[in-house]
Amino acid sequence: MLVQQFFVRGIAHSSYILAGKENCAVIDPRRDTDIYIEAAKAFGVKITHILETHLHADFISGHMDLAEATGAKIYAPKSGNCEFEHVGLAEGDSFEIEDMTLRVLETPGHTPEHISYVVSDTSRGPDPVAIFCGDTLFVGDVGRPDLFPGRAKELASRLYDSLHSKLLYLPDSCEVYPAHGAGSLCGRSMGAKRSSTIGYERKYNYALQIPDREQFVEALTTAMPPAPDHFTRCSEINRKGPEKLKALAPVREIPPSEFFGLAVREDTIVLDSRCYEGFGGGNVSGSYSIDLGGNFGTFAGWLLPPERQVLLVSDSETNAREAAVWLHRVGLDNITGFLKGGMFAWVTLGLRASHVPQLSVPELYGRLGKGEEPLLIVDVRAPTEYESFHIENSLNIPVQDLRVRYTELDPGDEIVLICSTGHRSSMGCSILKQHGFTRVYNAAGGMTGYNAAGFGPECPMCSLSWAGKSGRKDT
Repeated sequence: MLVQQFFVRGIAHSSYILAGKENCAVIDPRRDTDIYIEAAKAFGVKITHILETHLHADFISGHMDLAEATGAKIYAPKSGNCEFEHVGLAEGDSFEIEDMTLRVLETPGHTPEHISYVVSDTSRGPDPVAIFCGDTLFVGDVGRPDLFPGRAKELASRLYDSLHSKLLYLPDSCEVYPAHGAGSLCGRSMGAKRSSTIGYERKYNYALQIPDREQFVEALTTAMPPAPDHFTRCSEINRKGPEKLKALAPVREIPPSEFFGLAVREDTIVLDSRCYEGFGGGNVSGSYSIDLGGNFGTFAGWLLPPERQVLLVSDSETNAREAAVWLHRVGLDNITGFLKGGMFAWVTLGLRASHVPQLSVPELYGRLGKGEEPLLIVDVRAPTEYESFHIENSLNIPVQDLRVRYTELDPGDEIVLICSTGHRSSMGCSILKQHGFTRVYNAAGGMTGYNAAGFGPECPMCSLSWAGKSGRKDT
């Protein structure tokens, strides 16, 4: 028995290969599935099973593509009423992959249709050796139950039963393989370790230390982080069966003159995936700024209207195609193409560019409290981050809320947006620019730089090494 984990940073998604000597299962696959096919070849096994624990909310699953490529059967919760060809599973069902027996537990709570797979390696003994528990139990946390409007308390109560009446009856030695880790918004306080055991979680997981059902429900339905917009779309897409990637139009490079004509259409948006300082130096007017080096997938799914065609601006073809992969992962499939030659080609053709001035934190600090025209500082971090420390008299509007709450601001004011590093504040600047704000500045370095310069306390969230996609810490 072999378990191989595959981790996608940013959305912090874990998927797995569970392999015997000749055959294997892929559990909760991501949408771009070549990685599993290549790994199976390297292991010398055939992919025969595709196992879904639930209808994922934060990403589009690769079960359709993987089934077509391998001929493997898809196994999914029977109560999910999936519309694609699959084997529906319910409590007590079991099946075998060589010497491994997989037993199904219904573990609703994070979602109503959730199941978990308990694995016994019968070549060694009958005891459960591992559980693939999806978003029911995490390292240090449990799945959030508030993604279905009006059902949070009901689902939290069902989650309590899934944990205390089922998972905690497994032996302490049973290994826990969740579908997400630290950085995911499918929970609240996941640990950075990517697997655990039932015994360790029984002893140290905060949610499992709440023995009273009512207290558990209250804890799991209070002060949850906001859920991104695509969470309400992805589950249904996964239930119906996502469009296969090979059926989508290829992402093509678009010459600047054609790009210009497309960018002004009402059914398109321009998404700039460059670093925020590059975006600030010159960008296509009206474009969104979402840095590929930050938590690109989550914020693209959160901020971008899914019905619009996407035009990409990147600093290389490689990065443009990587951005497209991320957009597909969160269900944004309407990608027309990317700007050939990037902004250099744009400006050398004589086309107009917009700008967002970047204020260093010493410049920002120097402006505070002076007799000049006052700056309005808008802190676009989450309320919990803002409450832990912030610049005095700053206004807290989380970046996603600026899409509506920009009406609370005066377009005539001189406005500085700040977050923890500059990624989210650049997103916010791009949103304000779309709504006619012209005197907008981005605080480069954000509160991390502000505090490093000695102007405030160290940011506890910014010091976490797992944050973001590639170590750039702005989630």
